[in-house]
Amino acid sequence: MIEQVSVFLENKPGHLAELTRALANAGINLRALMLADTSQFGVARIICDHPRAAKAVLDSAGFGVSITPVLAVEIPDTPGGIADVLDVLGRAGVNVEYAYAFVEPGRSAAVDIFKVDDPAAAEVLTAAGINVIAPDRLYAVDTAV
Repeated sequence: MIEQVSVFLENKPGHLAELTRALANAGINLRALMLADTSQFGVARIICDHPRAAKAVLDSAGFGVSITPVLAVEIPDTPGGIADVLDVLGRAGVNVEYAYAFVEPGRSAAVDIFKVDDPAAAEVLTAAGINVIAPDRLYAVDTAV
């Protein structure tokens, strides 16, 4: 599992800019950003190079922030790549709560992020020959709280 920074945001102009500027000013680089919203509030889900430092920065800036464990899975850039992964999870009875993807520069596969209801999902995927990505490939594994 990797660490995703989850941030509760008011759905108003400039609020996302404040969040990203706070991270930029702290020298934190975003790898992926996904937004889910309602009419008044939203959640920003972030993969970045220093997730615990990002949490501390955003806490200090007054944002509601938490660290969420998620799976990062390498998905081949071929038709059915994600379907194969989802088939394995489905047969194992693992529910995917949400997902999003990004591409690392210089790689031939996408990285799909999955929030699942079973932490054993990583072992299920690995046993099926699917590459579950370790945290140190995506970011600096730090111990800042």
